[in-house]
Amino acid sequence: MEPSKPAISPLRQRMIDDMRMRKLSPKTQSTYLRAVGQLTKYLGHSPDTATIEELRNYQLHLVDHGISPVSLNAAITGLKFFFEITVGDTERMGKMQPVRVPHTLPVILSREEVARLIAAAGNLKHQTALSVAYGTGLRASEVAALKVGDIDSQRMTLRVEQGKGHKDRYAMLSPVLLERLRVWWRVARAQGKMLDGGWLFPGLNPIESLSTRQLNRAIHAAAEAAQIDKRVSMHSLRHAFATHLLEQKEDIRVIQVLLGHKRLDTTALYTQVATDILRQVVSPLETLPPA
Repeated sequence: MEPSKPAISPLRQRMIDDMRMRKLSPKTQSTYLRAVGQLTKYLGHSPDTATIEELRNYQLHLVDHGISPVSLNAAITGLKFFFEITVGDTERMGKMQPVRVPHTLPVILSREEVARLIAAAGNLKHQTALSVAYGTGLRASEVAALKVGDIDSQRMTLRVEQGKGHKDRYAMLSPVLLERLRVWWRVARAQGKMLDGGWLFPGLNPIESLSTRQLNRAIHAAAEAAQIDKRVSMHSLRHAFATHLLEQKEDIRVIQVLLGHKRLDTTALYTQVATDILRQVVSPLETLPPA
């Protein structure tokens, strides 16, 4: 006899339905539910009965316990949805306000470090996945969601279906990357790991794709093996892709399209970390006449 699942309260079910109605992503739904669950634990009573003052004190509680600005804003967004949409009270969140997130620059890998990183990956699947991330600038979730049919060797593109913002776009496919993908395809097919029309990077069960968590574990292991001391994640390869293109003097508007950025100022961040460009600038100190 299977153990019975814990019953979902009507309030929680209503919130789930509200999120489903708006077609929020599973990840967003999970984040919102977690925010409400943590508030409930703090209050010790049903969250829909929380007062404005209790919510204000809850934000102080989170801040005092060292929550990061990003996590704090995520919690506030989830609670805002709960109170305004599910509870139907637009005034309750009046004293819970988001905070400014400090502006930081990404850590950029050099070309030599990227080469070492990819070479140090534990197996051909991970090496190829990291090559895709660097060679196209795709996010980890977009790499994991690729299917064999997304490769268009005639037009030399990769189709990205429903990337961030629920938008389709095309990524560049270089000859070197295409050859690496063909090698991976032949090996995976011979080993029975890749299904017809299936995931480009399947998990242990070919019916499921490799997860973003597995990709990040793979790149952390590769960074350790390659003795790279910088903070490295899958997003580091996306940062490196954009920065290295900029250093090659590619048009920033083209880079914006390749990254799938909605706003140009988001892409312009990379002008601050493109060190090859900075080195080409002549300091006014160099042009001073002799004293």
